Amino acid sequence: MSCGIARIGKPAPDFECQAVVDNDFKTVKLSDYKGKYVVLFFYPRDL
Repeated sequence: MSCGIARIGKPAPDFECQAVVDNDFKTVKLSDYKGKYVVLFFYPRDL
């Protein structure tokens, strides 16, 4: 996972992380969603 420093009132820094998409792990980047609304929800995956 990589990221920059978040600043209030500024665009979010680009980052990439592992996410569960359709029950599989996938690497996603914030820049993949440029121009779209994004809501981040952090939740530990149930095993």
